[in-house]
Amino acid sequence: MEDDIIRLSVSEAAKFFGLEQRTIRRALKNSEISYVIVRGRYRISFKSLLSWSQGKSTVKNKLATKGIGRYVEKWKITNVRFSPNPALLKKENNDSPVAGKS
Repeated sequence: MEDDIIRLSVSEAAKFFGLEQRTIRRALKNSEISYVIVRGRYRISFKSLLSWSQGKSTVKNKLATKGIGRYVEKWKITNVRFSPNPALLKKENNDSPVAGKS
């Protein structure tokens, strides 16, 4: 499905990943990230950008500390009833009385 592709500009990619624009441009120049040119501007494939970022530890760390990753902790749901976290669900199930346990 070609319509499902998310594309970012160089500046959007840099902000999202917590990087300098020149880092993104260097990766484009080295053909490490797939892109198309629309009206003379790079439009970077998000999927390609994410794969590239996970293969480089410095980029991966910046994503977590300076990019979108710094907000992930705030997204976590603390109410067990609404949390998709399996550890919390397991904890809730272990709190119920089990036959044979005292």
